[in-house]
Amino acid sequence: MSKKQAGQMTLFALTWPIFIEILLHMLMGNADTLMLSQYDDNAVAAVGVSNQLMSVIIVMFGFVATGTTILVAQYLGAGDRERAGQTAVVSIVLNIITGLMLSAALLFFGRPILGAMNLPPELMDMALIYLQIVGGFAFVQAVIMTVGAVLKSHGFTKDVMYVTLGMNVLNVFGNFILIFGMFGAPELGAMGVAISTAAARTIGTVVLFALLVRRVRGELPWSYLTARFPKRDVRDLLKIGVPTAGEHLAYNGSQVVITMFIASMGTVALTTRVYTLNIIMFTLLFSIAIGQGTQILIGHMVGEKRFDDAYRRCLRSLSIGIGVSTFAAVTVYIFGEQIFSIFTSNQQIVELGMTLLLLTILLEPGRAFNLIVINALRAGGDVRFPVYIGILSMWGVAVTVSYGAGIWLGFGLAGIWIAMALDEWLRGLLMLWRWRTKKWQKMSFADNPSAETDEPVPQTAGN
Repeated sequence: MSKKQAGQMTLFALTWPIFIEILLHMLMGNADTLMLSQYDDNAVAAVGVSNQLMSVIIVMFGFVATGTTILVAQYLGAGDRERAGQTAVVSIVLNIITGLMLSAALLFFGRPILGAMNLPPELMDMALIYLQIVGGFAFVQAVIMTVGAVLKSHGFTKDVMYVTLGMNVLNVFGNFILIFGMFGAPELGAMGVAISTAAARTIGTVVLFALLVRRVRGELPWSYLTARFPKRDVRDLLKIGVPTAGEHLAYNGSQVVITMFIASMGTVALTTRVYTLNIIMFTLLFSIAIGQGTQILIGHMVGEKRFDDAYRRCLRSLSIGIGVSTFAAVTVYIFGEQIFSIFTSNQQIVELGMTLLLLTILLEPGRAFNLIVINALRAGGDVRFPVYIGILSMWGVAVTVSYGAGIWLGFGLAGIWIAMALDEWLRGLLMLWRWRTKKWQKMSFADNPSAETDEPVPQTAGN
């Protein structure tokens, strides 16, 4: 993308397609929860715990996918299509191998892993079968993420969005048939959701791969892997991907521990958390999209040495993000009872969920700080600071206070929500302080983009 094109980009133009793509991903999980809620609340809780583990696995695939997006985009920008193709091939194969290893681990060690999470006995069988089926096909998700990263780096972001839409449609249709036993199919409940999810992702993978071959025709040198071990490519992928994915891994790890705390509170608490998280994901979505759009804009501005513009862009985006996320949280709370009634008729779950939605009004503005300012810092080249602070706060505040307030003091889920809000606000304010120091201005990689560096390369808009 030229500087002229970069200068014509707006936050809205970048944000809306990102919003739609992330929304589609979220709808896939929400469809599972909503349709299972019509079948059995216990099944919802079981699938929720298994998906918490799957989120950690997906972050593992993100190590390679993040490096893929950055390196392929960088080589394409430099006009080195040969290296772009080599990196794409190495990353796809590397994530397939990683995916197969993790799939085997979930398939054979699912029971002890779930047992370590204090899962209530009545949920074990349902959670295990879901984890073994979806986790057994985890390598498919690895391929989706990596092939999607390559396509986006080449500018074909709409292809990925359309495939995601198709997977959603297939998943909902499969759920309808297999959960409730429609059209003569067996009534499988949680197992049906697992089969439907795995099948939809497998079909999506085939379509994405076909699109990759068609779009990047003649530029994927598969024979490159047979010549020698691609040590340099693997090193570069991990060198860029690990710092960027570190914060996400720390977050998901802390959430697994917090889920263990909630599991000890019983099935009602566990089910309420799953429903509430599915509902507030839609308030979170705005901040995610604004954060990613801001990252692209600031990446271009930093590359062009427009540091003052980049500095102001982050603060403007932050103001928008806080306003939109707060409005969304208040709106969700106002209509909370009606929304919960879609999922469940259990009044105990509804009342507890409404308390969490009220606390979410405090939580979401803090989360907007993180999602927007952290993305801005990364775009400026400041990758390590968010990881260090994130690990300290997530484990030192979120996990510690969750146990103290939720378990020790007996506040239950409300105590855990308070801990999450404290974590988000602490990290957010520290990130804003870091942004205001302008140290990121000295971390630009644009002066020597081909050099070996731990810092990420700014991505293009893709459209």
